[in-house]
Amino acid sequence: MLKFLSIIQIIISALLIGAILLQARGSGLSSVFGGESTFYHTRRGMEKIIFWATIILAILFIITGIASFLF
Repeated sequence: MLKFLSIIQIIISALLIGAILLQARGSGLSSVFGGESTFYHTRRGMEKIIFWATIILAILFIITGIASFLF
């Protein structure tokens, strides 16, 4: 059971890293020095799906972490 949870947690963590990297906007050199433009932007389409998938993957990662601690 512990081996199965560890494998699932590794897969979820890889997917979570990918989802977070897909969301990176405005990560050019100007943002390093504080020159990023901030404006209100609503998420639509694929951006909204990736946003919610990131939240779900983070929750699943926490649940599998707690489950591997308990078992």
